Amino acid sequence: MAAAPSSYLCFLSLLLLSLLIPSSPTTTLTLPLSHFKTDPSPDPYQKLTYLASISLARAHHIKHPQKALATATTTTPLSSHSYGGYSVSLSFGTPPQTIPFVFDTGSGFVWFPCTRRYVCRNCTSSPPVIQSFIPKLSSSAKILGCLSPKCGLIHNNPDVHSRCKDCQGAAKDCKQICPPYLILYGSGSTGGVTLVETLDLSGQKVPNFVVGCSLFSSHQPAGIAGFGRGPSSLPTQLGLKRFSYCLLSRNFDDTSTTTPLVLDMASDSTHKTPNLTYTPLIKNPLIPTESQFSVYYYVNLKKITVGGEKVKIPSSYLSPGKDGSGGTIVDSGTTFTYMAYNVFVPVMTSLINQVKDYKRVESVESQTGLRPCFNISGHKTVSLPEIRFHFKGGAKVALPLANYFSIVGDAEAVCLTMVTEGEVGPAALSGGPTIILGNFQLQNYFMEFDLRNERFGLRQQICK
Repeated sequence: MAAAPSSYLCFLSLLLLSLLIPSSPTTTLTLPLSHFKTDPSPDPYQKLTYLASISLARAHHIKHPQKALATATTTTPLSSHSYGGYSVSLSFGTPPQTIPFVFDTGSGFVWFPCTRRYVCRNCTSSPPVIQSFIPKLSSSAKILGCLSPKCGLIHNNPDVHSRCKDCQGAAKDCKQICPPYLILYGSGSTGGVTLVETLDLSGQKVPNFVVGCSLFSSHQPAGIAGFGRGPSSLPTQLGLKRFSYCLLSRNFDDTSTTTPLVLDMASDSTHKTPNLTYTPLIKNPLIPTESQFSVYYYVNLKKITVGGEKVKIPSSYLSPGKDGSGGTIVDSGTTFTYMAYNVFVPVMTSLINQVKDYKRVESVESQTGLRPCFNISGHKTVSLPEIRFHFKGGAKVALPLANYFSIVGDAEAVCLTMVTEGEVGPAALSGGPTIILGNFQLQNYFMEFDLRNERFGLRQQICK
């Protein structure tokens, strides 16, 4: 995460300071998880084009999180925005204020729109009025101090305290705040000041929770609930042993239906959940020097099959190497699964070679940005080769047709809902994961992140 330049520091500090006025715990909590509600375009081509573009933008910044910066600072991974994501509501403050957040396993910070002066440019949402947290209405809201150890964790930089110039010689009485944050994304940004506030989880109070109070954003209509591995993520701050959820079917339409997001804070068991298949969670070897990759949940993918046939993919693409390149992550904030070009092309080629009954339609491919697309007009039923991901330990993701193909127009064509960039060879391996498993492919899958035992479990089921 980037510490904001001094101009932001002065502005944000003065603005926020002008706005602030100074039971038996349960061990398992359940929160409702739903589609993130917005105002999507009614045009089916525009929907798919937009989802493909934001999936690519997120993948690019997960792989290269520093390249979008105009200053010599670091940033966090991209968080999902607009339709295609999932939402969870959290309550902060005393008394509690409930705010909707985008649920994101690919980032490690929690922030919400903050104050009545919050500004969001180029934001479309439904309802049109963005819900903001109002610090003045909370008796427990405090600004994080500059000398707090948590300040260094927020910015992924222990030297951030060197900016606490007002604290030199008077550390005990220092009133300087932690430097404001500025988070850059593929197509947007957000910035603000860090608070310590009370998180209310179904009546259970969690004091001194570190949360971002964003005063401005671009293309970010809602806050982000970072469920990644970072030191300031929600699972880390709560000390979760495991969390689990089931993703509702992705039909691109707003719905009031929710599924449970289960937070387990006390399970010390090594026992596996019945009817789940597991694969180990692994970490990127470059975590000590490349901290931006440390928030991701890597899984050990062994092979991909199309129609039962193994696709020839070098193992260096499937698991992170000693230099930190390659590997596969699970990311709830990505919509369409991303594959590096050298992975995507063999998968696509195998698929095309096995499809005999439908012709490719390049006109639809150019309209949607997806490929391949096949003409299915005149067919009452559609049968396409199954795509399956095989993980170490025996876990498998056998994709139902609706999880990897989407109907376009009036049942005229279907398109593969996976995306890639144009990089080939070593460039495709440089920096970050080469495969990002998105939520579209994992809809109607129950998933468990067992953080105590470092394993990822899943099963296919109808989420409701």
